[in-house]
Amino acid sequence: MRIKICGITTPRDAVIAESLGADAIGVVVCSKSQRNVTLKRAREIFSALKPTTEKILVTDSESYPELELMMAQKPDAVQITHPFEFSERPPVRIIRTLKPGMEELPADCDAFVIDGSMGRGVFFDRNFASGIINRTEKPVFLAGGLSPDNIGEAVRMINPYGVDVSSGVEKSPGIKDREKMSEFIRICREA
Repeated sequence: MRIKICGITTPRDAVIAESLGADAIGVVVCSKSQRNVTLKRAREIFSALKPTTEKILVTDSESYPELELMMAQKPDAVQITHPFEFSERPPVRIIRTLKPGMEELPADCDAFVIDGSMGRGVFFDRNFASGIINRTEKPVFLAGGLSPDNIGEAVRMINPYGVDVSSGVEKSPGIKDREKMSEFIRICREA
């Protein structure tokens, strides 16, 4: 199972998450999120990581010029919430965020993140998550209210391709807690 630690705001937290076994680091840019960082800061965070750690820019931007700027940074993927349409294959992988109530699965992406929480710690909708996983062959990441306290049960219930955590492993918004990250990753690997 793939593990993404999202909402990283410092190179230090990124390196700690990587050293604990995170497969991917998510950095929020061009967003109203309290975890938002500049593209310059995102580059600093990503440059501190090993080449094998997946680097994902995450945004809720509705601006195509901003999306193009993000893709120009050459991350491994860009995770989007806005239903952008692409006339040709983007230069990076696209991960689409799905929220409960969304019935149509976009075809023009490489993976999905089920997340109605958007970093607020609201627990995911089990029926919606199971339904999406059963309807697609694409990788599906589970997000929303995950923490060391519930990740084991969530993984056993849903059996996602991967998990994506932000607020559930924080001391405060954007500042990660080493012990919570360690416990979260350990439980994921055991589940």
